[in-house]
Amino acid sequence: MPEQHAEEAAADAIAAALAAAPEIGATTITFRSDQQARAIRASMARRQLTNYQLVPEAVAAVHFAHATADMREVSTLAVYDLGSSGLTVSVVNAHTSDVYQCERISDISGDYLDSLIREQQIASGRIAHPADPAGLAALDALCRAAKEQLSNSNAVALPSEQGLVLLTQENFEALMMLAIESSARMTRDAIIRSQHPVQAVLVIGGGARIPLIARVLERTIGVPVVVPAEPETALAKGAALLARPAQVKQAPVAPAIIPVDDETDSTPAWLTAPARRRPLSALAGRSGQNRRELNAAVLTVSSLVVVAAIGLGLGYGPEVLERGNSSDEPQAVPATTEPRPTQAGPTTSAAPTSDAVHATVAAPPARQLDDEPTAPAPPSAGPNTFTVVPGLPPVVLPTLPPVVLPGFPPPGQ
Repeated sequence: MPEQHAEEAAADAIAAALAAAPEIGATTITFRSDQQARAIRASMARRQLTNYQLVPEAVAAVHFAHATADMREVSTLAVYDLGSSGLTVSVVNAHTSDVYQCERISDISGDYLDSLIREQQIASGRIAHPADPAGLAALDALCRAAKEQLSNSNAVALPSEQGLVLLTQENFEALMMLAIESSARMTRDAIIRSQHPVQAVLVIGGGARIPLIARVLERTIGVPVVVPAEPETALAKGAALLARPAQVKQAPVAPAIIPVDDETDSTPAWLTAPARRRPLSALAGRSGQNRRELNAAVLTVSSLVVVAAIGLGLGYGPEVLERGNSSDEPQAVPATTEPRPTQAGPTTSAAPTSDAVHATVAAPPARQLDDEPTAPAPPSAGPNTFTVVPGLPPVVLPTLPPVVLPGFPPPGQ
């Protein structure tokens, strides 16, 4: 269903189900956002339906994961939900169902993957471009069917009015690789932003039937990837596990989150036996190094966040850094007076250094007034006179008397 009509369709389906089976005592509906939850409540209210509960999609996914796999070693779970209209990535606490991070994009979706197949088929010359929207929709449905059949075969050939849709597994994966790798990077970035390293990734939605997705996710994130037998029904089954009769005949203000019971044996029959309680060790890849890299990345991001918060809170970080950098460089003193001679003799102007030249260009010397007192001339230079700092009096070392040793003539004789 188009996303803008999903709430109305859900309300119509629930009303028809309750009318056909009055013995139904509990209804649970999943929602993706608060805006969608408000739309669902409005649709249910127009049909005068009140005995239902609302739960977030990520919470339903966690309950479904506990019912179909052994999650005792998982404290944080990433949920990769690829549907026809977009991709939703959630990072959830596997024990309390708290949602740490939830991000959604519509650039990568099942419809987008179908359009890639359609354009590739038209570009190959085997398929004529449909002349009207109805023919385009029929071709999209055929490409979607070819994509789904590739989950169990290596090549698909489907005839149509426009020509033959021919797709091999190798060509399909080459066509999908860029989009799937981009979705894997988005999932990794969402995990890093949540600052909670995950121990497994649950892949649900119709797109989860593409085997390439699980391989790319495990290679990129480095944790076991769980793909249920019927991934497109995972949220519905997780919501059914949470269904309880409403105590009050109105929509609850907040969804009731039922704690996950790992040891329950009352698993419904509609959860297929091959998918129940699968150990994660059977799905784990040799990805310990990638897992350590992901944890290190999370720690690095945490440290950067703390440093940025300190700098923004104090408000003078950049100024301190600038002063610290400038203190390490040589300071150029502006040349406002002529340099003094460093030795006695004819007065000569010393060649200015490059720093003094730049300082002079930046700040020209001030004009000296006629009545300004002049500095006293330095004393006459002698053999023991040394100029240490220009502008200060010279240093004169005292002359020691000659030492005469017994039996040796005096110096100078």
